[in-house]
Amino acid sequence: MKALLVCEYREGKLLDTSYELIALADKLGVDKAAVLIGSEEAVPKMDGTVYLADAAVCGEYNPAAHKAVILAAVAKENPDYLIFCHSSYGWDLAPRVAAALKAGQITEVVGIVDGGFEVGCCNAKMRRVVKPTSAKVVLTIQAGAFAAAPAQGAPRIEPIEVTVDGQGLTFTGYEPAEAKTIDLTRAEVIVSAGRGVGKKDNIPLIAALAKALGGELGASRPVVDAGWVEHSLQVGTTGQTVAPKLYVACGISGAIQHLAGMKKSDFVVAINKDKDAPIGEVADVLVVADVVQFAPILTAALQK
Repeated sequence: MKALLVCEYREGKLLDTSYELIALADKLGVDKAAVLIGSEEAVPKMDGTVYLADAAVCGEYNPAAHKAVILAAVAKENPDYLIFCHSSYGWDLAPRVAAALKAGQITEVVGIVDGGFEVGCCNAKMRRVVKPTSAKVVLTIQAGAFAAAPAQGAPRIEPIEVTVDGQGLTFTGYEPAEAKTIDLTRAEVIVSAGRGVGKKDNIPLIAALAKALGGELGASRPVVDAGWVEHSLQVGTTGQTVAPKLYVACGISGAIQHLAGMKKSDFVVAINKDKDAPIGEVADVLVVADVVQFAPILTAALQK
């Protein structure tokens, strides 16, 4: 079986999410090829063929042109899976490609379970496993759900040229949204506060620990619902799915909704006064202590 990975290119650079697509293909155990509308300098480092179209000709985004490039790559590779990132690019382009191929589409995949694809449902409060019935399937994956594969390999580059009517569209550039908060999906260290911190006044203790570790502050849903931190810091099925190198869970019991959002972390430290808390089942290290007492001691030791 084979996967065609649709890489993203922005402002002259390959987006790092391309390596998350590679990671999913590796988990599926399939051969892989990729398609990029960009430049030769931005081609991902991987094994296999990369079909390359010139962004200077096609535009960094033009729906008709980019769909035509992808379909041309599909004609050459005949893949079983077409994999996009669940980004604004993927939201717009994946359904166009799925419709053209008469293929099923599974959106916002966060895991692989028993040969099916795990996705959110019920406003992301639950998970379900979906299995495709079409010969080809289009997938979009949630950013951060799959830890990025290493950038390695020497791809074979095959140019693709298409002539397509731009349907009156011209790409003019990007207008970035005002950056207000940190994107937790890109953080290498996250220290999250749970209900066990007791009250809003104790949140600075967790924030100080995050700073001492060179990381970012996160939170569980009860903390967000209580108004102790803003929603953009929430980790879990109704927040962000993260995969940091280190995740420190402070006073978090380990409800399934939270675990689903951080289970891809490389190393998990849990601080909880309940030795039987579910978070202990996924933690590499469980510190049985009152987090309000322990966090300042750990912060002081790190600062030394």
